[in-house]
Amino acid sequence: MTIIKSTKDLKVFCKKLESAPFITVDTEFLRDKTYYSKLCLIQVSGPDKKAVAIDVIEAPDIDLSPLLELFRNKKILKVFHAGRQDLEIFWQQFQTLPDPIFDTQIAAMVCGYGDQIGFDNLMRKITGKTIDKSQQFTDWSRRPLSKKQLSYALDDVILLVDIFEALDKQLISRDREDWVLEETSALLDKNLYENKPEEAWERIKVKSPRPKQLAILRELAAWREAKAQEQDIPRTRIIRDETLVDISFHPPSKPEDLGRIRGFPKGCEDKPLGAALMNAANKGLESDKSTYPKVVKKAPLQAQYQAAFQMLKMLLKIKAAENDVAARLIASKEDLEIIAEYGAKGRTPALKGWRNRIFGEDAIKMLSGNICLRLDNNEVCLTKID
Repeated sequence: MTIIKSTKDLKVFCKKLESAPFITVDTEFLRDKTYYSKLCLIQVSGPDKKAVAIDVIEAPDIDLSPLLELFRNKKILKVFHAGRQDLEIFWQQFQTLPDPIFDTQIAAMVCGYGDQIGFDNLMRKITGKTIDKSQQFTDWSRRPLSKKQLSYALDDVILLVDIFEALDKQLISRDREDWVLEETSALLDKNLYENKPEEAWERIKVKSPRPKQLAILRELAAWREAKAQEQDIPRTRIIRDETLVDISFHPPSKPEDLGRIRGFPKGCEDKPLGAALMNAANKGLESDKSTYPKVVKKAPLQAQYQAAFQMLKMLLKIKAAENDVAARLIASKEDLEIIAEYGAKGRTPALKGWRNRIFGEDAIKMLSGNICLRLDNNEVCLTKID
């Protein structure tokens, strides 16, 4: 039962996993021609590595309820690698998020394997095995699947069992299981997977934005987002970001004005596309000033805090090496700037939870003059000040 194409077989498979401590999960999908990901396969394995691929293309009417029940079973840990896209698919198509989850990419960062390591590199480092990546960019919607395609898809969840078990042992030995659960819990925020049209403008990069211009861009982007969702096509198939930005800076007063906009499709000025964009731009122009988006310019860190910032960077490097954790997972540049300026009063994840224990506490002690950095045999060390 390597490929599942019926609800009956899926029920039998899921029944066997009801008492499993964990399952590994992966998906194969396409998104180059659609707005929403087109799900093609769902691969699942238990600890016994008897993996299956659930073929939702060949069996579009299959009832996935047994699998979704497994996803909702709090006693079973669902293991992914870099699972955000998989979770987005499960939420958008089934209104279900697997819970609890374990992301091996996050766990690898906690265990010192580097920043956002890929599956194949992590597998090679942990198991010494390599995967044939020739099927990575195959068309997963075409049927029948070849033996190579199926082997590639199943290998992902089979090898993920080995990776999870190795990382889990390391986390237990270091008492860091809670670190990973704390990080992965953020992936269960449903808002991450909701693409609200009224918020679409926030993803568009704009140089020297102005409130009125952003109000126009907000309406243009909202129209495009809603249209892309309705027609299930990529945003750029409707109109590109740069063109929306140009329209927002130079809102048209008549259809011919659109012809002078960079990237606007020629001949569409009087067509539905032109009319829709003009309506959206006018809606932005007519919006109340009190509703304009605020332009927030992040001021550079003041000179008086620069020395503290540089010391914090060095401390972060030391603590990351000491604890064998990717520095980026402990604190970002923004986190360091906040601590440099506000000290213990700074509102940042770096001063909470496990991050505070391995970095934040010493950061505040250093800024308070209770510990200092010194050079010992060409190595930077921490020294307590009496």
